Amino acid sequence: MKRGIHFLLLLISFTVFAQQATVDTAQIVIPGRQNTIEAQSKPYVIMISTDGFRYDYAKKYNAENLLKFSNNGIQAKAMIPSYPSITFPNHWSLITGLYPAHHGLIDNFFYDYKRNETYAMSNKKNAEDGSWYGGTPLWGLAEKQGLVSASLMWVGSASDAGGIRPSYYYPYHEKFTPSEKVEKVVNWLKLPEDKRPHFISLYFPEVDGSGHHYGPDTKETENAVHLIDHAIGDLVQKVNDLGLKNVNFIFVSDHGMIKVDGGAPLEIPAVLFDKSRFDFYNSQTLLRVYVKNPAEIKSVYKELKAHKTEDYEVYLDKKLSRYLHFATRDDQYHRIGQILLIPKAPKIFLEKGKKTSVGKHGYNPKVVPEMKATFYAWGPEFKNNLVVDEFANINVYPVVAEILGLKIDQPIDGKLKVLKEILKEEK
Repeated sequence: MKRGIHFLLLLISFTVFAQQATVDTAQIVIPGRQNTIEAQSKPYVIMISTDGFRYDYAKKYNAENLLKFSNNGIQAKAMIPSYPSITFPNHWSLITGLYPAHHGLIDNFFYDYKRNETYAMSNKKNAEDGSWYGGTPLWGLAEKQGLVSASLMWVGSASDAGGIRPSYYYPYHEKFTPSEKVEKVVNWLKLPEDKRPHFISLYFPEVDGSGHHYGPDTKETENAVHLIDHAIGDLVQKVNDLGLKNVNFIFVSDHGMIKVDGGAPLEIPAVLFDKSRFDFYNSQTLLRVYVKNPAEIKSVYKELKAHKTEDYEVYLDKKLSRYLHFATRDDQYHRIGQILLIPKAPKIFLEKGKKTSVGKHGYNPKVVPEMKATFYAWGPEFKNNLVVDEFANINVYPVVAEILGLKIDQPIDGKLKVLKEILKEEK
């Protein structure tokens, strides 16, 4: 096992070296920020996301540290991602308490017809432009109320979304190893009390990368799980060594992972390639259709419905199940489209000549259990040895706000009552 982890570390180091010349890794510090006197006595919350860490990975691959910490604290049977179960939408749902259709990040890439602009997660300009992001992220909520925050690579944390950035943050890159990220978090917690962040968000991409490239049931993904588990163990030990009072850890993921049928992908209906009539956006596990002439929507829907195969479903967006919160009635930014083609796992849509990965996500987590995410929590504010049922990820936000004594200043979808039982006592 150690040999596998060492190999993964070596692979990451080679990737890091290759990127070194082009990646800006400097920390950005907002000057003049400090904790209020009241904030200095508040608890600490370190919220850790490991991308693609499926709900069963810790037990499946015996992630010893995570199992030990969560066994002594809180384990959820699973956490339900928001739909679609994709990275950017779900990280923003976790950090804002809003469904994707309510905060605007409805996909990793999309077109906004009011702005006449495209958003793509790989576009640095998009990623750091807060006008794309709805809601108030937890770091913004904290900063507005006099509590210093920090973020290491969380989606949107390099933007001014919600009107304010974290006091300490980094533009997104994948140069830092997990151990280097641990050191940066520990260094933040070594700062003087007035400058020390009480809310820290931290992101690890390695498990998702292995799941995509090799699949969820492989040695490579197991090694990635152990790599992160080792980093979490190291982080907890080093934070404990600081002797700070009331440090709480929340470990989450954005979605799960499944091996898809890339060898026999679904064909995109030929009619949709008529660019004079349609735009379509294919994340492979969900295909969104924008019909340019609204008068054609019903007829096109009927045509697509009549010619579909048994391997996918066709929905008018306004008719999509309410529990997904992804229909026209929810689409506050009008970015989704009017017709959705939803493949049945493990099928995907794939344009001719394009490639896919071995593992993917994005399916409905209520239908495809492999999409379910992870939630563990431990620390002085959490009860001990408690297992809770599945819950939606939007409910993490009010729990963090409650621990930190923050007043939620705008409507959210998450409800404190859903997870109130995991806290030791009322604040």
